[in-house]
Amino acid sequence: MADSHGHDVFHHIRDAVHLELPGFLGGHTPDFPKIDLGFTTLQLTKFMLLQVVAGFLVLFIFWGLARHIRNGSPARGRFWNFWEMLALFIRDEVARPAIGTGHHHEPHHPDHGERNEGIDLGSLEKSGDIEHHSAEHVHHHEPTETHPADRYLPYIWSCFFFVLFCNLLGAIPWLGSATGHISVTGALAITTLAVVVISGIRELGVVGYWKSLVPGMDVPGLAKVTLVPMVWVIEFVGLIIKHGVLAVRLFANIMAGHTVLAVILGFIGMVAAPNVAEAYPWLFYVVTPASIFGQVAIGLLELFVAFLQAYIFAFLSALFIGAAVHPH
Repeated sequence: MADSHGHDVFHHIRDAVHLELPGFLGGHTPDFPKIDLGFTTLQLTKFMLLQVVAGFLVLFIFWGLARHIRNGSPARGRFWNFWEMLALFIRDEVARPAIGTGHHHEPHHPDHGERNEGIDLGSLEKSGDIEHHSAEHVHHHEPTETHPADRYLPYIWSCFFFVLFCNLLGAIPWLGSATGHISVTGALAITTLAVVVISGIRELGVVGYWKSLVPGMDVPGLAKVTLVPMVWVIEFVGLIIKHGVLAVRLFANIMAGHTVLAVILGFIGMVAAPNVAEAYPWLFYVVTPASIFGQVAIGLLELFVAFLQAYIFAFLSALFIGAAVHPH
């Protein structure tokens, strides 16, 4: 196996131009085709395909939730309740607290925009007061934006669910996590950086946003002329570094998890090697159960990490947006 992959022990967790398959199915699919764009050639890869799958899964969840709640009624069924719970958690516990209200000062009225969450229809029917609530209010309530941070929710939700599905696809045998590649997480971080800068410019203006990178300093005029450019450069570099760390954090955690799984599973192959099996035949029966138990334990931990890293990416993205729209 090592010879066929150029002694690359990480080939199962790297990107590839084919999909891995069980040995009895041939080992892997034929290589994906190349697309000639005229000025260059684009090679399709496994991680590209998995990102498309993750994108369609995000669309499926968004479309399904919208279809279930479009009449103002809550989502029905455990499956849709689970995804609605995640969406509401990201909205109420991540986006709104992290982004804040910015320069807006409108009061927040949660009962006006949260799909009748404050209305108990069963209690209304029992008390005989249901006729005082129009059918339009109960069944066709139009959600309105009640919190300034909600304008950024589509992006925060998209980040969370896309990263989550990319992570979860890696738990399926013979697939992989696209977020375990630095180019994927780097593209996500660059997208967040663009949203942060655009949001800050939209809120404060072009000059106002870039000026806001420098905190207010009560220093004499000559010293201020010297310090402000230096601090601005430091803060600008820090802005880039923060988003670079955002990419590296996600990549490193996903890559490390799959590497640990590969190493633990590799112990079985090591003790099954002819030279080891002949010298220590009992070792296989000790290492194999321990490796399988380790695989299950680390696999469950990886499921937790998949949700945790999606949450962290969405939370930090919201935090960076919040810092841009109201820096002080």
